[in-house]
Amino acid sequence: MMAGSFDDECDYLFKTVLIGDSAVGKSNLLSRYARDEFHLDSKPTIGVEFAYRNIKVGDKLIKAQIWDTAGQERFRAITSSYYRGALGAMLVYDITRRATFENLKKWLYEVRQFGSPDMVVVLVGNKSDLAQSRQINVEDGQSLAQLEGLCFMETSARENVNVEEAFREMITKIHQVTSQKTLQAKPNETTSILQASKQIINVDHVSATKQTTCCSI
Repeated sequence: MMAGSFDDECDYLFKTVLIGDSAVGKSNLLSRYARDEFHLDSKPTIGVEFAYRNIKVGDKLIKAQIWDTAGQERFRAITSSYYRGALGAMLVYDITRRATFENLKKWLYEVRQFGSPDMVVVLVGNKSDLAQSRQINVEDGQSLAQLEGLCFMETSARENVNVEEAFREMITKIHQVTSQKTLQAKPNETTSILQASKQIINVDHVSATKQTTCCSI
């Protein structure tokens, strides 16, 4: 469910980002996951927008804050700063456009340059409903994911296929990494780790927001 502000009920606050070329369907993946909406005639994202979703992992309630970054090259300088503090990234390509798959290497380089070393990355091949126009086979996505050590899934924002599962996979993996860090931390460091995770999700500084419609799929 959507949440418009922070609350004290959640156990963790996780910042995640959606990345990938323009028009691969990042915004529609987000709107489908956060609001169960899909907009065929949506417009490109300008700068960045974000949404919240509460999710239960085990006995913990996690508030995921998901940032939708613009895929256009002219916004890359703007969006690079939004990797700061992100614990996970969903890297999206369009299975009907080979160029979006070939550009994944550039996006992975950017993630590893600006993101944390242990950031969870889920590779998503979107628009699986357009199988008749497919240019990237499932095996190609699986091979790249295995080579780069990523999770992989194909989705359809339009038909709501694997959208919930892809986000849950990312958030669950982040929870596993965070829990492991907490276990390894000294007792007097645990509080600071949890506080830091809340601080990085402060969104009062957002300088660019999306228009009323979402990026086209």
